[in-house]
Amino acid sequence: MQLLNPKKSKFEYLDEKSRDIMQKTINFFEKKGKEKLKEDDRNQTWYADFLEFQKKEKIFATMMTPAGYGSKDSRWDSTRICDFNEILGFYGLAYWYTWQVSMLGLGPVWISSNETVKKRAAELLEKGEIFAFGLSEKEHGADLIGTDMVLEKVGEGKYIANGDKYYIGNGNEGAIVSIFARMKDSGNYVFFAVDSRHKNYRLIKKICNSQSYVAEFALDNYPITEEDILTKDRDAWDASLATIAYCKYNLGWASIGICTHAFYESINHASHRKLYNRMVTDFSQVKQLFTDAYCRLTSMKLFALRAKDYMRTASEEDRRYLLFNPMVKMKVTIQGEEVINLLWDVIAAKGFEKDMYFEMAAKDIRGLPKLEGTAHVNMVLIIKFIQNYFFAAKQMPDIGQINDNRNDGFLFHQGATTKGFEKIFFHDYKIAYDSIDLPNIGVFKEQTAIFKDFLEKCGPDKKQNKDIDFMLIVGEIFTLVAYGQLIIENAKIEKIENDLLDQIFDFMVRDFSKYALQLYSKPSSTAEQMDHCMLMIKKPNTDEARFERVWQTVYALRDTYDMNP
Repeated sequence: MQLLNPKKSKFEYLDEKSRDIMQKTINFFEKKGKEKLKEDDRNQTWYADFLEFQKKEKIFATMMTPAGYGSKDSRWDSTRICDFNEILGFYGLAYWYTWQVSMLGLGPVWISSNETVKKRAAELLEKGEIFAFGLSEKEHGADLIGTDMVLEKVGEGKYIANGDKYYIGNGNEGAIVSIFARMKDSGNYVFFAVDSRHKNYRLIKKICNSQSYVAEFALDNYPITEEDILTKDRDAWDASLATIAYCKYNLGWASIGICTHAFYESINHASHRKLYNRMVTDFSQVKQLFTDAYCRLTSMKLFALRAKDYMRTASEEDRRYLLFNPMVKMKVTIQGEEVINLLWDVIAAKGFEKDMYFEMAAKDIRGLPKLEGTAHVNMVLIIKFIQNYFFAAKQMPDIGQINDNRNDGFLFHQGATTKGFEKIFFHDYKIAYDSIDLPNIGVFKEQTAIFKDFLEKCGPDKKQNKDIDFMLIVGEIFTLVAYGQLIIENAKIEKIENDLLDQIFDFMVRDFSKYALQLYSKPSSTAEQMDHCMLMIKKPNTDEARFERVWQTVYALRDTYDMNP
């Protein structure tokens, strides 16, 4: 596995059509150039050029039409979706965003049994249209229970919709906007499809100061028929959560793309800059900052790639991806912020300059942990799995790397995944950790064993379980263990060198210690809990020769990529 380099990456594991999509997308942005990219970002220019490009090449149609509804090359293939996510993030969050919210808008359509709307969506994709997801509202955010949008029955098979939606990407031009609402008479949930160009669809305003168009809109007696209804009752609720479950995974990939471009720009700048008669990259703190940034970025990609394998092989019997997907959304995006912080500490004032991609990266990276549910919301979901992960391991299928051309159809038939979390089981995490003997993995295993003992002997009591502030830190430690597991699994698949893997666990040990100290410091921590926390605080193994070898790998990336001007 290597970091994306648009001028070198060949995507050899993809089929010819998919490789062609990736290369043409890269060529579009490189031809556009950094100067125009930055100008459009500053002026908040609607990305009509990109949308026209994808329309001409039928990219959204090929990538977001499940098998059976579009051309022979159309399928929902999460491997190539990951690559496309990464490329769009690499060049600019706005381009990724219009793709992401189109995917969200199509989710309730593909999940439904409404063949009429499915065929219409496929036809609209073929024409190059974009889509929107009408879930959030001004007063309630993404609180589905509080939705004020209502659908009222006015005759046999006839309805009118009224209400306001807020935070809706592509709300200005969505050919299909999937609307989540309540039935006026029963209060039951419903999803239905509308067209943003209809006269009863009222675009109120753009609400965010960004290149992306994030809208507020209202439906004023918008006429709906049975043919427009996607799902009802519990199925509508499940459709909303199921759509978010696989779409929020994309946010981690946007972070990976952003950080990768920022990394190249930073190492290029620092490696050619001299201060106090020394090259900047000769300073020990700069080596440490770059090495940490590289290790964190590499681990982000290793984890997200491995989570993809679990998503692509998911079934009713194997839903492990429901732990790993929210981790890609929550853990990977927060790690992305950390990578940008580390790089910014090196390039300092350069990161503010208007002609730098980095200035965009520093701004855009902050939004990703806060979209599709905050990091806190996703952590609350993640901690539901602690018991089964640590104390109810089962023999589960051994999942290999999944890069074939299968259609990931299960993602549209996962209604049961919104409930029954206590029935989701995992293989023993120790299988991965015991498969390799490296000094920092050994230290991390000691910390993990103490944490498991903490959970078993003095875990959160009833009051602490209700204290989200306390449980969030417990969740952070748990997340580290699952994060490390998939990193090790994928390091074997991708043949990552032991030096780099051990250096990755150098920061993992430090992060574990940091969270243990935070847990120790919580007001409600008991004496026994505090004793366990102190035992979890450990220093990573120091190996100057290993560090220098990894640093040379990092330094070798200087001048390997620079976006066309």
